[in-house]
Amino acid sequence: MNAMSHTASEIPFRPTGDDFPGWSMPPSVPPGMRLELSRAKLLEAQESRFEDWMAMLHERYDECVATLTQEKMALEATFLHQEADGSWWMYHLSLMAEDSPGLVLNNDLDRAHHEFATQTKHRGWEELQPRFLLCPPSVRAALEQAAFSSKDS
Repeated sequence: MNAMSHTASEIPFRPTGDDFPGWSMPPSVPPGMRLELSRAKLLEAQESRFEDWMAMLHERYDECVATLTQEKMALEATFLHQEADGSWWMYHLSLMAEDSPGLVLNNDLDRAHHEFATQTKHRGWEELQPRFLLCPPSVRAALEQAAFSSKDS
């Protein structure tokens, strides 16, 4: 069989349950913080909707940054990948305080963000297991400051 006639098997989406406590953090993750890489399968034929979603976030970038403190987020990044079976998956990387509430739907931006998610991707996330975090001490200090800036002193 040549490569052109080979069809990849469908890659299943197996999101973690709502009761998933999260993975244990490796020792390289600062105490009190969580490093997560999550992935979700896009709904069939929703690639353009995903692009609209990312465009909305870019257009409202300053509003996105303003939500980070309440969410106790130090870093977020989103990626798009097409698997061998032709399916599209989004990956979301985040570094946050352990007690981050995640997305807080008390503002127009996050409500729009949530609406795009429900229209674009399958419900839930598969959680990849963190194994190592590496960054210079100055970056690590800035990430810790960002994650913990909303905590009461």
